[in-house]
Amino acid sequence: MHFSIPETESRSGDSGGSAYVLRKEYGANVLPAFPPKKLFSLTPAEVEQRREQLEKYMQAVRQDPLLGSSETFNSFLRRAQQETQQVPTEEVSLEVLLSNGQKVLVNVLTSDQTEDVLEAVAAKLDLPDDLIGYFSLFLVREKEDGAFSFVRKLQEFELPYVSVTSLRSQEYKIVLRKSYWDSAYDDDVMENRVGLNLLYAQTVADIERGWILVTKEQHRQLKSLQEKVSKKEFLRLAQTLRHYGYLRFDACVADFPEKDCPVVVSAGNSELSLQLRLPGQQLREGSFRVTRMRCWRVTSSVPLPSGGASSPGRARGEVRLELAFEYLMSKDRLQWVTISSPQAIMMSICLQSMVDELMVKKSGGSIRKMLRRRVGGSLRRSASQQAVKSPPLLESPDTSRESMVKLSSKLSAVSLRGIGTPGTDASASDVHGNFAFEGIGDEDL
Repeated sequence: MHFSIPETESRSGDSGGSAYVLRKEYGANVLPAFPPKKLFSLTPAEVEQRREQLEKYMQAVRQDPLLGSSETFNSFLRRAQQETQQVPTEEVSLEVLLSNGQKVLVNVLTSDQTEDVLEAVAAKLDLPDDLIGYFSLFLVREKEDGAFSFVRKLQEFELPYVSVTSLRSQEYKIVLRKSYWDSAYDDDVMENRVGLNLLYAQTVADIERGWILVTKEQHRQLKSLQEKVSKKEFLRLAQTLRHYGYLRFDACVADFPEKDCPVVVSAGNSELSLQLRLPGQQLREGSFRVTRMRCWRVTSSVPLPSGGASSPGRARGEVRLELAFEYLMSKDRLQWVTISSPQAIMMSICLQSMVDELMVKKSGGSIRKMLRRRVGGSLRRSASQQAVKSPPLLESPDTSRESMVKLSSKLSAVSLRGIGTPGTDASASDVHGNFAFEGIGDEDL
């Protein structure tokens, strides 16, 4: 898939000037096509259309680490977001939720980017600077039952206030959650009182949601530790539980172990987990280790209208997103697995962040980091601080939840439906090569 920025955009306005610089820096075929800007005022419908186009644009570039680290590119996108929504730069109050639903109000500027808002939340909670990098902000949609459906991790070039308010719906929220996958990094966070409370609140919430798999006896032990206010011991036990620290996605469809199989995907501990139920069988789980994925890609397609022929109105159809990865099923057998989900891009970003974390660990590095300081002053915000509320005791375990059995320890006995070229618009440039596959390998092989 080859991309370019239209010439009209590169000659008009501040965003256009940045687009021209970016074309010179990265070349016309690297960047996705940027939504064209009109010379006259936009109608409300046109504003919404441009917002949707800008959202798709940011989703596309979000998967390219080269573009994501470019300050020129980030500045370009920040201006484009403000121009599209016609939001002036001013101080506002922004609500950020913790995993347990606790609300944290921070004073920010509408033009503040993600790391600015993250820093403001950390200051409000009294989280030390050297622990800020262990947490991230996520855009979520709150469902009717109160559960969170993760839309995306907010990137550095995003303006959180603009991102959440432009959706014009109260069901969209910003949530603070830990951003790493390896539970060994919990030790760094638990050294601090606020960090410990954030991890504890998130873990209790994940257990209550059913994201972390708990037996009745484990549930009893956890509740006993809660009653003793033994937060560190609670977390130590939780770390041993299946799916601790995982991020769960909405129900979707995969071609594993058969076509159109309903699954629930979770990401964590350097793997993608697929929970599924085959006809007449117990709830089962298949695990795909990231170190055995040779590559992956996200593709999109628009279903054809009834009758099979394409038409000019086809773009109005629902876009279908797919995550496909090539998996090492056995020593000499690679095979594609495809997951169809509106959250496919988020899944891809999770895979990339797991690989990045593995490579940092392999090189002897650490994810402990300080956020870079802004140039030209500090944020204006309330001097008051807010404590992380301790969550209530765990409720009685849900007896309707079934235990799961592993589908296959190595998946070598599972017959997966192979696919030649997943999606309708894939090309070699869309494939994400996995350095962890080449550099780390897997002891199971």
